[in-house]
Amino acid sequence: MEKKLIHVLVADDSVLMRLLICDILLEDSDIKQVSQVKNGLEAFEFCKKNRPDVVLMDMNMGHYDGAFGVQKIMEECPTPIIILSAVGNTDMEPIMEVMAKGAIDFIHKPVKGNADLRDMAQELIRSVKEASRLELGYVHHVAPKKINTNPHQFGEETGYQAVIIGSSTGGPTAVETIIHNLPSNLAVPVVIAQHMPPHFVTSFAARLNALSPLTIAVARKDDVLKPRHVYIAAGTRNIILKRDGSTVSVDYTFDRYKEFNSPSVDALMLSAAEVYGPKCIGVILTGMGRDGTDGLKAIRNAGGYTIAQSKETCVVYGMPKSAVEAGAVMQSVPIAEIGGFIVSCLA
Repeated sequence: MEKKLIHVLVADDSVLMRLLICDILLEDSDIKQVSQVKNGLEAFEFCKKNRPDVVLMDMNMGHYDGAFGVQKIMEECPTPIIILSAVGNTDMEPIMEVMAKGAIDFIHKPVKGNADLRDMAQELIRSVKEASRLELGYVHHVAPKKINTNPHQFGEETGYQAVIIGSSTGGPTAVETIIHNLPSNLAVPVVIAQHMPPHFVTSFAARLNALSPLTIAVARKDDVLKPRHVYIAAGTRNIILKRDGSTVSVDYTFDRYKEFNSPSVDALMLSAAEVYGPKCIGVILTGMGRDGTDGLKAIRNAGGYTIAQSKETCVVYGMPKSAVEAGAVMQSVPIAEIGGFIVSCLA
């Protein structure tokens, strides 16, 4: 079977930047063509007519900016879009908004210019090649604006003691959707491993904390897990959970995992299965690859309950598909229903 060669569209208002990105991408033999446009409107019109495999999109491009381009492309001609922008160096909110509109990934454009971008050549090429292999699913889902601030009537003892979530590509919006649907008096802690750059994690946690009545923060070593709290793994290391009597806390591990690291979903879930046994709910969300399959299977084998995001609501049905095929999943649930489903498990 002949190997498919990749067509990339670069949307950036800087001629110099477009030329540099083109030069970098065309160094790889799998990338056959790199086209160029200067704003989001031109990117949309090009995608509608030519159907490139991947779009590399800047954010600041005048009136027809990256946000405009992402929204129009995802509404009318869904295409894997990677945001390549310096905006995220100072403000992650616009990046979160375009990811909510369907952009699949974000790469920081170096603020110092051409030499630093050249240093990122391999990351850029790898991201483009991964994106070109995606089968886009639910590409235009925005987290509901209505936030659940209502308390839920939990019994004195719930059937489970923790919720563990793993996600990757498309995950930030999926995670946000779940958090929006959790009650203000959630009876258990939630721990999340989301594949994303380290400085993105801090902004992500702050955004979620501002949107939710729950307390949400980046997990730190020795944090004791508490109900009504959500802990997000830092992007600098793998985290695990440890038990001391009735107390469960966060720890770091220097172990490396086959599928992904910093943070590894498997690392978190394998430790949760050991610490909580049958008292754990594991959730695997949209993402590329199979990170989380072994961990989710361990939670199921320990007697816990396991959930996967349904295929039709995944941006990328990779990690959930792998977990389903491995027999690790007990129930597949649409993303808008997972929060309520978790609450029903705890009731």
